[in-house]
Amino acid sequence: MRLKKIQDKNIYKHTMNYSKIIDISLSIGTETIIYPGNPAVKIEELRSSASGSTISKITLGSHTATHVDAQKHVIEGGKSLDDLPLTAFIGECRVIDCTKDRHAVSLETVEKAQIQKEERILLKTYNSLRGFRTFYEDFIYVSSEAALYLSEIVQIIGIDYFSIKQKGSKDNRPHTAFLEKNIPIIEGIDLSKVEEGVYTLVALPLKLTARDGAPIRAVLLQ
Repeated sequence: MRLKKIQDKNIYKHTMNYSKIIDISLSIGTETIIYPGNPAVKIEELRSSASGSTISKITLGSHTATHVDAQKHVIEGGKSLDDLPLTAFIGECRVIDCTKDRHAVSLETVEKAQIQKEERILLKTYNSLRGFRTFYEDFIYVSSEAALYLSEIVQIIGIDYFSIKQKGSKDNRPHTAFLEKNIPIIEGIDLSKVEEGVYTLVALPLKLTARDGAPIRAVLLQ
């Protein structure tokens, strides 16, 4: 992303050079798979009593499909969605191939990536290769060691499943390592059509007030 001056006026606009948009968001519908215990998606088509036009009543959890976690999600009294820095959600990012890790994203894998300070990092794991048509209890998560390492470097982290931590584990460090520093965690991204490399991330959450998280529409520009 760069700034371009418009004529001779002291006005600038953002310009992004890209030839391809890759949608890494999961669709939200009644068939969307849900993390066990979270609210199911319900959609009811209605007619507006005022105009007769079609409208939909949509019920879903704040951590449905592709979404972001805020501090309040796991830390009592923590900051809410409103307090996340929007700058983290737009800009250059790097997708790291972690598909060889079949249990958890390891410290060794992320160390080898030589991540620089303030990078936006998306982790592509075996989850994307298996797909999102059914819920897998043994999904790939981020190990505590890798999370602690990454939380000292990145400004945003993303993973291709519905939680960054192991299902059922009492070790919550994969969440708290980032959220204690108010680093947004994007979960539920689909990287099945994305190769390792550098992209531009655009992934803005819904503007919900004082919430623990929200669905987002995430794309990569290439």
